[in-house]
Amino acid sequence: MARLDGKITLITGASSGLGRVAAELFAREGARVVIADLQDGSEAVDAIRSAGGEATYVHCDIGSEDSVRSAVTTAVDTFGGLHVLYNNAGVSLGEDDGPENTSVEVWDTTLKINVTGLALGCKYGIPAMLDTIAAEGARTAGVPPASASIVNVASFVAHLGAATPQIAYTASKGAVLSMTREIAVIYARRGIRANALCPGPVLTPLLAKYLSDEEKRQRRLVHIPMGRFGEAIEIANGALFLASDESSFMTGQSLLVDGGITAAYTTPE
Repeated sequence: MARLDGKITLITGASSGLGRVAAELFAREGARVVIADLQDGSEAVDAIRSAGGEATYVHCDIGSEDSVRSAVTTAVDTFGGLHVLYNNAGVSLGEDDGPENTSVEVWDTTLKINVTGLALGCKYGIPAMLDTIAAEGARTAGVPPASASIVNVASFVAHLGAATPQIAYTASKGAVLSMTREIAVIYARRGIRANALCPGPVLTPLLAKYLSDEEKRQRRLVHIPMGRFGEAIEIANGALFLASDESSFMTGQSLLVDGGITAAYTTPE
């Protein structure tokens, strides 16, 4: 049986990048995927359907309450419920710097997307999950099985500081960890798990462009015990584990997929 067989899954920011890699992986593992993104997700949907999977796209601005509510409604109306909410979408703005130099506008935009957007996903996703659990008869005498999963994308920077600052981004990802723990405890006996996925530096086109300067590249690689950047599929595999029933006794946790950065004091020469 596929690891997400029949699981109705909403993934924000899934038309491209890390979100799209996760959407295609989830679909291969049997999920029925709703791609929620500001960017057109029809190409991602076509790729999933061509491979034999099920997917649909809904335009979604996670900074808008109405838009997030509509995305959850689309999942319920199209596939009949919601089992997995993968809050993947987020921003890291180039003007984000240290506390003295970061503008209030950059701060507000970052927290609106990375924190409020995630909170809105939970605000409307959780009732849909509870309805799905009830409809499927998941409640039994005592504690119900953990049949629904929220995966919130935080970051390794929520666990440690950096001398190359992104103060608003770092603050927002710390908030994601705190919010995830609280949600996990509130819903632990109602069949919903919540965990934070904390990626390390991943070799995306954006990062590759930024680190085209070899000095900048080595400045970061020296701190990664594995000596390389992560790949998108490695982050998606972490999300898949958290979304699946394989992590059924895991909630309120932070899963670090970071090449060992947060474990290191010094790294191998």
